[in-house]
Amino acid sequence: MAHQAAFLGPARLFARQMEGVPKVDFLNPPGEAALASPDSVSWQVFKNPVSLFIGGITAVLLELAEPRVRSGVWDHTSFRTDPLPRMKRTGMAAMVTVYGARSVAERMIAGVGRMHGRVAGVTPDGLAYRADDPELLDWVQATASYGFMQAYHRFVRPLSQAERDRFYTEAAPSATLYGAVGAPRSEAEQEAQFQAMRPKLEPSAIVLEFLEIVAKVKSLPPGLRWFQAMLVRAAVSTLPDWTQAQLGIADRGLRKGEAKIIGVLGRTADRIALKSAPPAQASVRVGRPADFLYR
Repeated sequence: MAHQAAFLGPARLFARQMEGVPKVDFLNPPGEAALASPDSVSWQVFKNPVSLFIGGITAVLLELAEPRVRSGVWDHTSFRTDPLPRMKRTGMAAMVTVYGARSVAERMIAGVGRMHGRVAGVTPDGLAYRADDPELLDWVQATASYGFMQAYHRFVRPLSQAERDRFYTEAAPSATLYGAVGAPRSEAEQEAQFQAMRPKLEPSAIVLEFLEIVAKVKSLPPGLRWFQAMLVRAAVSTLPDWTQAQLGIADRGLRKGEAKIIGVLGRTADRIALKSAPPAQASVRVGRPADFLYR
């Protein structure tokens, strides 16, 4: 069963992630560059639907650990009541940010910024927050970069130190557009930012509720749903060890032998070019073959 999923799963997973979200034309305008180069580490990392699924959950766990971000997400989005569309919209936003033509990405990010400007409130402990607070924007950007990069590094192929640093540097143009002007530009800066934020992170019943939601929501095709809980456990294992302990979820990571299964699926997904998927269409838009990223 795992062997069959390794070869059929990635295509179905990418297709499932794109279902029901607004259509974006990654083929146009012809020749227009993206915010990141086709030769970037980012274009390699974001093409993989397996590590994207894992890394996105890792990022949200880190975001929910910060009480102001947690209240902003839980009180002002549909994640708790209608999680699947929210997850898909977030995934498409990542695709546009990395692969979309620059003009398309800039319009989308400006729209996200306007939405952030309308989100404000007070946490249950009395901390005021705004979604456009630069400190919180920097944290969200850092957690997203960490989650996606680390999931690829662990379950697809190891990235060198130079590649990991490049990944953070490549995110700078889009991070600046999002308002995260202090987002990390190297792995060392990411680690320093995590340590600076560490005293503010805390366990929460919402973190546990989130894990239950993403394990049960029908986000994978029917034939792969047996695999979904394992991917969620992989996301927990992708967190730094101290974060798992601090959030009280160290016992919710991968079980014996599961990392190997995910590795097979992740490495297989890295070699399957889907002509209808954003990475392939973006490659064609900038004059590269559709399978350019998969060779």
